[in-house]
Amino acid sequence: MRITFQQYATSALLSLTLLFPAIVSAQDPIRILPAGQLPGDARLAPLKDLNGYFPFSPPESEELWKPRAEAVRTQMKVALGLWPMPPKSALNLKKVSHLKFEDYQVTGVRFESMPGFYVTGSLFEPVGKERAVPGVLCPHGHWPNGRFYEASDSDIKKNLGTGAESNPEAAKNPMQARCVQLARMGCVVLQIDMLGYADSQQLSFDLVHRFGKQRPDMNTNERWGFFSPQAESHLQSVMGLQIWNCIRSLDLLESLENVDKSRLAVTGASGGATQTMIVGAIDPRVAAIFPAVMVSTAMQGGCTCENCTLLRVGTGNVEFAALFAPKPQGLTAADDWTVEFETKGYPDLKKLYALLGAEDQVHLTARTEFGHNYNAVSRKAMYELFNREFGLNASVEERPYQRLTEKELTVWNDQNRPQYTVEYERDLLAEWTKVTNEEIEPLLMGDQAEFDEFRGLVMPALDVIVGAESPAMDDLEFDVKVKEQRGNYLLIGGLLHNDKNGSQLPALFLYPNENWGGHTVLWLSEEGKDGLFAENGRLKAEVAKLVSAGVSVAGIDLIYQGEFLAGKDQLAETPTVANPREAAAYTWGYNRAIAAERINDILTMATFMRHHERAPKSVGLVALDPSMAAISSVALAKETTLFDFAALKTAGFRFAEVDSIRSANLLPGGARYGDVPAFLALAAPAVMRIDGEDADEMTAVVKAYQRVDKKDRLSLGEEVDVTSVDWLLNGLNRFP
Repeated sequence: MRITFQQYATSALLSLTLLFPAIVSAQDPIRILPAGQLPGDARLAPLKDLNGYFPFSPPESEELWKPRAEAVRTQMKVALGLWPMPPKSALNLKKVSHLKFEDYQVTGVRFESMPGFYVTGSLFEPVGKERAVPGVLCPHGHWPNGRFYEASDSDIKKNLGTGAESNPEAAKNPMQARCVQLARMGCVVLQIDMLGYADSQQLSFDLVHRFGKQRPDMNTNERWGFFSPQAESHLQSVMGLQIWNCIRSLDLLESLENVDKSRLAVTGASGGATQTMIVGAIDPRVAAIFPAVMVSTAMQGGCTCENCTLLRVGTGNVEFAALFAPKPQGLTAADDWTVEFETKGYPDLKKLYALLGAEDQVHLTARTEFGHNYNAVSRKAMYELFNREFGLNASVEERPYQRLTEKELTVWNDQNRPQYTVEYERDLLAEWTKVTNEEIEPLLMGDQAEFDEFRGLVMPALDVIVGAESPAMDDLEFDVKVKEQRGNYLLIGGLLHNDKNGSQLPALFLYPNENWGGHTVLWLSEEGKDGLFAENGRLKAEVAKLVSAGVSVAGIDLIYQGEFLAGKDQLAETPTVANPREAAAYTWGYNRAIAAERINDILTMATFMRHHERAPKSVGLVALDPSMAAISSVALAKETTLFDFAALKTAGFRFAEVDSIRSANLLPGGARYGDVPAFLALAAPAVMRIDGEDADEMTAVVKAYQRVDKKDRLSLGEEVDVTSVDWLLNGLNRFP
């Protein structure tokens, strides 16, 4: 049943006597639910992890697909730290070796994806081709030693015996065989090393692919490392760096005179297929892709290099592959996590292609008699796709070739080979942060046009970080559980249901008996709704002052506060998935972070307060705990029309300084776009009081108000003699 404040106030004392004989004592904590009972909140269900079920539901029309596809692409870019795309520095290509054969040649190459960071690999080119030819990028998966891979004699014998491979040299190194065959067909092929493999040792294999334990010495506010809370706040991940390497590899292919820029393709298997589908989804230059043995509704990628926070919240690999539609795409399935793809996932992918008029542009080679592979059978399907789509008119049958060894393929020597150090890791992330800030700060601090550009950049990012849609009033219902007359106010408690996200929030309203002036305030505290009360069970002095002045005050248990804690005082550590590896992406790559959910809870409560039938003159927000003030700054930025005024004590809190991946205050992306000051700037010109910050720290906020000639609406605590509550009461005349 929907309840209005007018209905609450009607015959309150009579209803209390008749309906609620067991009145809660003024000295006891106010509970909405019986002791020990948790809210029926859908978000308390077990967290999703990479081994969950990730179906793809194609839309009913192309018109519905376009905005969804754009939203998922944006989500991918934000999660990878590529929104906006970093500036592209000089590649500084170095060719360090050259071997020529009858119909192809191989050159060892290294180039810089960002200053001082090298992508290493081999360039395979056809011999005797006068016209520009297709360019193919070949990232690899988790095969031992990557580009230098050599299968064991027993594996070679097995694969030749089963028909998985057709000749011994291809069986010895299937990745090299793929590149040779594509070059023979008339393609320029760039095979690159994954981070930590072969010649790419500036970041170690153990760091990139085997990270397991948090490193306290790398979780620092000044010079942090990967997988730290600081890196997560800045959206810096090894996955993002690896995808950036792929994008820069396409830049290199484009720069070659013998490559046709309109015919670029990407293919890889397993972890290489993860790179293939991701870069295919976000880089429009790619004309065809072939991700092998990866895309499925099951396991989404087990390595730390295949996961980053925010990436698969509400989506998954089949939808990532769908983003390439209607362009040509081939996929494979094997006796691994893709074994059911032919019946689960692929029919939906094909349905989307059909919806876009391109049903014949997607193909699956399901050879589930083979284990996890990119064998000759699968490679032939890829050759056939590229042969057809790029008009190569070449043979797709592999022939024997001269396999090159590590000594022949390496792009370094013992004198110049870079090696991993923790200091280099710190330097790399420091440079990444510097480059990001150099993109963001001129927009944040610029003129109105530049600030509008900043807003246009950050708002889609906030849709990813927090969630795209706030609830409408029709999504909400308030179920009254408690009514109690207390001196000069009526206390009303209940559960606020949000059908959009399945949340159920314990909430209190303190309603002045006779002098409500039409103003209402949401009071946020680390203690949840209990933060309205002092230890003796009576209202805190500041809250009592508001109520006595005729202001209605609301309190709420955000998720994992108050009644969400089953009697515990506070949330010691956030929930996590069962994965033993201490990388935040395994949890927050598939589920929204607690801080993000709390921001949604604030917006849910504000929507209810703003739009209930007895419309208030104003809705305000008070958060005097720095962590609550910080998430409030995000809520204010995200939905600027829900609150008219706010009093926040941020006291120097920054998401960039959260020191644990298990902290409830961790907000992936929270520092990427300017942190708390930037969110407060985006909230302008709401009437605002900010405490615990000086003018220098709030320069971006001051400038935001100055741009719109509303500096009088901003008060910094150091400039004001009265308390936050007195400031608030003195300013209510702004809202007659």
